[in-house]
Amino acid sequence: MTNPFENTSAPSYDVEFSVPMTHRLRFTKDCLGQNFQVLAKLLDSGEQDFCRAQVWLDDGLVKWQSGLAQHIELQLRQLSKVQLVSEVKTLPGGEVVKNNPAFVDGLLREFNENNLDRRSYVIVIGGGAILDTVGYAAAVAHRGIRLIRIPTTTLAQADSGVGVKNAVNWFNKKNWKGTFATPWAVINDRALLAGLSDRDYRCGFSEAVKVALLKDPEFFAFLVQAASAIAARQQSESAEAIRRSVLLHLQHITRGGDPFENLEARPLDFGHWSAHKLEALTNYSVRHGEAVAVGVAVDTAYSHLKLGLPLQIAEQTLDTLQKLQLPIWHEDIDAASIFDGLEEFRQHLGGRLTITLIQDVGQPVDVHSIDHGAMREAMEMIRARAGSNLHRT
Repeated sequence: MTNPFENTSAPSYDVEFSVPMTHRLRFTKDCLGQNFQVLAKLLDSGEQDFCRAQVWLDDGLVKWQSGLAQHIELQLRQLSKVQLVSEVKTLPGGEVVKNNPAFVDGLLREFNENNLDRRSYVIVIGGGAILDTVGYAAAVAHRGIRLIRIPTTTLAQADSGVGVKNAVNWFNKKNWKGTFATPWAVINDRALLAGLSDRDYRCGFSEAVKVALLKDPEFFAFLVQAASAIAARQQSESAEAIRRSVLLHLQHITRGGDPFENLEARPLDFGHWSAHKLEALTNYSVRHGEAVAVGVAVDTAYSHLKLGLPLQIAEQTLDTLQKLQLPIWHEDIDAASIFDGLEEFRQHLGGRLTITLIQDVGQPVDVHSIDHGAMREAMEMIRARAGSNLHRT
């Protein structure tokens, strides 16, 4: 291998390098009970006699299961190698925690006052918004405190929990302020999904449909067949859908060659350019998973009209989303406002507009412009398909 430093008189040096990282994903049935040792082992890196740790908990879990915070605290205080620096702290779930900068300021203040450092652990237990907010604060404190995510929604378990992105909303734009940071570990725990409402439970599977369309015809066929069972919260089908979805996301992040989105495309954001805009237009009353379902429906119809996606696949996609009891349209959609989302999507990454669409299942393609007339036609197709059952929040 050529040594770029051999020529000590060169006027410039371009040196490629990579940073070794490990992404730890665990599946448990009850990580705060019978499987607690999974978490305990993740806190014992073998580098030091003990570590400092702090826990942040979605307050919705406290309402669902009284005494949960005290139970977690008791479990952790029994570990000889863990110094819990405070009682378990809570934060509100949902986009409110990402929209208010006071929450990030409060997290950073807590980290500082409790002397957390780069070999300390921040454990966050909750939905995607809390994972994002706590993750962002942990990533910027000391340039990175070790983060253990325990996602408690199907959306976070199927997708964002294993992501390397952390962000909060700024300037009324989704995820405008954020970082790339690989979590120390992620635990997908089945028991923590039990308290979800049916609406929130179903939300996560829009991301499963998305990643199946992009990457895995066999998984897509499974979702087509299992959609009604998943919507009914049948354990075997739901667990399989989450597992396969998150592993496809993890494979893309760790083997896709662009974990920090330095290239033009963001393939895992199929359907997201309009989804992010729809969330903002509705002041986040639409759940992210619901907005993604609408976005996937629209981009699937557009892919059929412009890229030759077989009509059968488009119909199966829409049918699957509806059998999952997810919306494919929203009454507040206005084409002109939604199209503003294209420029915001471009600005978020920079460079020229790049939207990932599909020619067939497992055959994504990147385009650099959108035919507004065809996109309006695609939206009309979806609106007509939804009929009178428009999604209201």
